[in-house]
Amino acid sequence: MYRRNNTEEVEPVETKIWDCVSPTCKGWVRANFTMSEQPSCPLCSSDMVATTKMLQAIDNPGFK
Repeated sequence: MYRRNNTEEVEPVETKIWDCVSPTCKGWVRANFTMSEQPSCPLCSSDMVATTKMLQAIDNPGFK
């Protein structure tokens, strides 16, 4: 993967996420971008389950 306007390659890293449990929804959110310990899906309001996904690293210093 490449960053926009840059030729530096960015390797994906294993990232903690919350994944929607609804079989008809593809919603997920990075764990460090949630504000609750057990978030609801932002798309369909279903429950979410903690898992991981290979993504580009994004720093979010406001949430740890």
